[in-house]
Amino acid sequence: MARRCSSTLTTTAGPPAALARLAAGVVLVTAQEPPLDEDGRGEDVGMTATAFMSVSLEPPLVMVSLRNGSRMDDLLDEQPLWAVSVLAASQRHIAGRFAMKGRISDRLLFEDLPYVRGEVTHAPLIGGALATLECRTEQRVVAGDHTLVIGRVLTAELPSPDGEPLAYFKGRYRQLG
Repeated sequence: MARRCSSTLTTTAGPPAALARLAAGVVLVTAQEPPLDEDGRGEDVGMTATAFMSVSLEPPLVMVSLRNGSRMDDLLDEQPLWAVSVLAASQRHIAGRFAMKGRISDRLLFEDLPYVRGEVTHAPLIGGALATLECRTEQRVVAGDHTLVIGRVLTAELPSPDGEPLAYFKGRYRQLG
């Protein structure tokens, strides 16, 4: 259905189609599951996210939106420490790898990726990312079928500050320019 609005033709669309026109940056959210026994190290978990934003500069707070019941939502409900790698345009393959439905184990997803462990969170921080953040959950807010996780930024680094960002627009990964 089309409508006229001040001499401009508009098309009526539902919220998903309208919100797909909002360009977003792409990040990889990571955390480490608690170990199953006292001798082991927990498994690394990762998730691609486009619903990530800065909330406050003082104190430094960020927010990520997680689908209720997802592995990352369940993990961050019990593990308050997590990390974010802001992906560069050249890291589209990483975003796609951690966004797959029915994917292989996270251990195998991290296997051939360059990363370092965060000093505070021990979560993977992806090599070549434009920025990396280590966070501690301050608040969780259930909002419909998602949970908004607000975290205090504990560390922030710029491993590759000169690269171009990876963006998500109209259902696809894009490069700016």
